[in-house]
Amino acid sequence: MSPSARLLVIDDDRVNRLILSRALETEGFAVETAEDALRAIRILRAGPTVFDLILLDVLMPGMDGYDLLRYLKADPALASTPVVMVSALGDISSVVRCLELGADDYITKPFDPVLLRARINAALAKKRLIDVEHAYARALEDEEARTERLLLHILPAPIAARLKGGERVIADNFDDVSVLFADLVGFTAMAALMSPKEVVELLNEIFSSFDQLAHKHRLEKIKTIGDAYLVVGGLIGSIDDHVTACAHMALDMLDAIERCGQGGLTLRVGLHTGPVVAGVIGEHKFSYDLWGDTVNIASRLESHGGAGKVHVSHIVRARLNDAFRFEERGIIDLRGRGPITTFYLSRLTEPTDASESEEMGTMLDGV
Repeated sequence: MSPSARLLVIDDDRVNRLILSRALETEGFAVETAEDALRAIRILRAGPTVFDLILLDVLMPGMDGYDLLRYLKADPALASTPVVMVSALGDISSVVRCLELGADDYITKPFDPVLLRARINAALAKKRLIDVEHAYARALEDEEARTERLLLHILPAPIAARLKGGERVIADNFDDVSVLFADLVGFTAMAALMSPKEVVELLNEIFSSFDQLAHKHRLEKIKTIGDAYLVVGGLIGSIDDHVTACAHMALDMLDAIERCGQGGLTLRVGLHTGPVVAGVIGEHKFSYDLWGDTVNIASRLESHGGAGKVHVSHIVRARLNDAFRFEERGIIDLRGRGPITTFYLSRLTEPTDASESEEMGTMLDGV
C-alpha cells in the first residue's frame, strides 16, 4: 500500500464518488474527486498537485470516459499517470477498448474493496518502476550532455564529432593557418610570492579573458602550457582572414593584460602563418595539437620578442599589408630556420587626414 499516494476519482454519480472516496481514504490514500471530464481537466491543469493515479468512470455525460482517457494519454504531462477504469460496463468490448486506449486496469462495479486496493497498488508499483526508469534516463541524458560540453571544451566541435563518429586516427594537413603563441612575462617571479590558490585564480582570470577573445575573433584555442597560451586561426570553420583576426586578437590580449591590474605582468606574443599538421593524440587523456615548421617559428618569435610586443614574421607583415603599423625588428637568427626579417606589430593604421576629410564629407552629404 502507498499511504502517501494521491488519487483523483472521476465519476458523474455522487454516490459512487462518495463510496470510492471513503474506501480509498480508509486505505490511507489522499483522494480528490471530479463530477465530470471538464472538471477533472481543470483540476489536473490547475496544479501544483500531482496525482499518482486516476480512477475513471466510462459512462459520463458530455466527454465520456473513453474520450477523457484518450485526452489524458495524448498529453505528455499526463500520459504517464496510471488510469484505472471503474465502470458498470462489464462487456469484454468495453474492457478491450479501454486497455487499447491506454488504461492500466479495468474494474467493474460493484467493486470488491480488497480487489480494488490490490489493483491500485499494482498500478502504483508499476508507476514507481516507470518513474525510476525515467529518472535514470534523465540522469543519463544529463550526464551525456555534460560529457558533450566537456568534450567541446577540450576539442573543436568538428573534431569531437569525428571522434564520436568512430574515427580512431585524426590527422589533417592545413596549407594556410595562423599560429599565435603568447607568454606571460613576469609571472614566474610574481607566482613565487603568491599562494597556489592565488596563482591558479590569476591564471584562470587571464586565460578566461583570452578564451573570450578567441571566441570573439572566431579563432581556436589549442591549449595552455604553464603560463603560455596557444591559439590558431584558419584551422577549422570558415574565416575570411585568419591573419588579420590573429593580429586583432594579439593586440586585444595586450590590452587585456593591462586591464588585469597586475603591474608587474606583461605579455610577449609571436605570430606566424603557414602550413601545419593537426591531429588528436592520446587515448585516455587526449588532446588536439599542432605540429610543423609554422608552429616552431611562431613559438620562437614569441621567445625572441620583447615584453609587451607582438613579434611577427615577414610573411605576416606582407599578409597584413597596410592595415596595421609595424616597427621593423631587423634580421634575427631563429634556431632551426636561420636568419629572417621580423617586425613588431604595434596597432591598427590610423586614418590619414585625407581619409578623415573624405569621411567627414560623406557625413555632411547625408545631412
